[in-house]
Amino acid sequence: MTLPPDLWRAGAAQLTSAIRSRELSAREAVEAQLARIEAVNPRLKAVTVVLAEEALAAAAEADEAIARGEETGPLHGLPCTIKENIEVAGTATTNGVPALAEAYAERDAPAVERLREAGAIVIGRINLPDLGMRWHTASSLRGVTRNPWDAGRTAGGSSGGEAAALASGMTPLGLGNDYGGSLRYPSQCCGTAALKPGYGRIATTPREGWPEPTPTGDLFTVTGPMARHIADLRLAFAVLAAPDPRDPRLAPAPPEDPAGELPRVTFATDPGGLGVDERVAAGVRRAADALADAGYPVEEGEPPLLREAAEVWGRLADAELRSAGQALLDPLSDEARRFIELTTWAAPEPSLGGYLEAHMERLRCARVWSEWFGSGRLLLGPVSTAQPFEVGHDVAGRDEALGVRRSMRLTLAANLLGLPSVALPAGVDGGLPQGVQLIGPRYREDLCLAAARAIEDRLGVITPIEPREAARADG
Repeated sequence: MTLPPDLWRAGAAQLTSAIRSRELSAREAVEAQLARIEAVNPRLKAVTVVLAEEALAAAAEADEAIARGEETGPLHGLPCTIKENIEVAGTATTNGVPALAEAYAERDAPAVERLREAGAIVIGRINLPDLGMRWHTASSLRGVTRNPWDAGRTAGGSSGGEAAALASGMTPLGLGNDYGGSLRYPSQCCGTAALKPGYGRIATTPREGWPEPTPTGDLFTVTGPMARHIADLRLAFAVLAAPDPRDPRLAPAPPEDPAGELPRVTFATDPGGLGVDERVAAGVRRAADALADAGYPVEEGEPPLLREAAEVWGRLADAELRSAGQALLDPLSDEARRFIELTTWAAPEPSLGGYLEAHMERLRCARVWSEWFGSGRLLLGPVSTAQPFEVGHDVAGRDEALGVRRSMRLTLAANLLGLPSVALPAGVDGGLPQGVQLIGPRYREDLCLAAARAIEDRLGVITPIEPREAARADG
């Protein structure tokens, strides 16, 4: 596996292979990423804290272990970055707000522990919007993360910092989380890849001293890897999908099932029939053609109750956020507060009966989708049916804010139902990356990853890039 001349362009699997074979030292890998952060992060504001001293010390230990001939893990010496709402011991879990600027963690989150046990080296923390509650990464503590493709467009949220760092070469592997598209939407905006695992696949725990998650926090939220290459997501998932006694929800399913026939793929360019940008639709069709070329049986259609599933996600999420009352809004910036007011606070006042009814409807949707997937089907569609919005669009008014939510109806359905999904690019159009996602049955992340690899093999990897001020019309 040949390394590129600029090491920051290499993927995670490339780097780990080179370190294992002694073609490259862990120190060289870490130094390359630190230099890239220094070069481009002042423009993008994706990395919030650089852990240079600790990372270089860990790299020295990694190189010494190889020199001694010790057995090493699958991520040995690999630099990685972690979103600032995931615990990394000795650093602050800020959630993007000043009120938590000094909330230092004493212990790594389970996923961070898995990465370190596999040999990964944490080189920095990554930006997110206030409390992760927006599809645009603007933090009242850390500032606004810029999209490397077009500084006037959103980098997505809430893992927008991670996607921007990957797209610009500041890291080969990142760790984020997803309640309503927070892994996949930034990947669409920045032209990178992400795995949203299904429910119970990667361990998570609440922060020390914090309450247990709400029902939607439990059912919708997952932690997952972000990268530029599908092989890197697969490598990370094999590490992260490990038992942990701190999370009783984990499913005892292997990361991969034995190979069988290729599943049939149903693709939807305009899921739910509410409208789609033609460039987004074209990206979905390119991905469908790539899968057909790879031998997958491909047909156009969509699952039943798709619009209903997205609507139920909104009813449940809004009800729980409204129940938090003013205490939820207090830590937020004026702009973040406005976004919540335009979406959640504009919804009807929830009732207990309505909340319980929505949970019952969630189960009905899950049952219908499970029957539709059967044992051998994948769903291909957009992450968002719209292009990355211009900065400020999501807080311009209620129609605009709800329009952003509506554009992610397929994405929200996957969260509602706890299904695995892989997001990846499907080319560049109008100077912006176009993204798609593959959604699979429960516990079949492997099917999603295999199909995503088939698309990537035919359509290519489009990042890292040099940051741009504006999109180029030539695509």
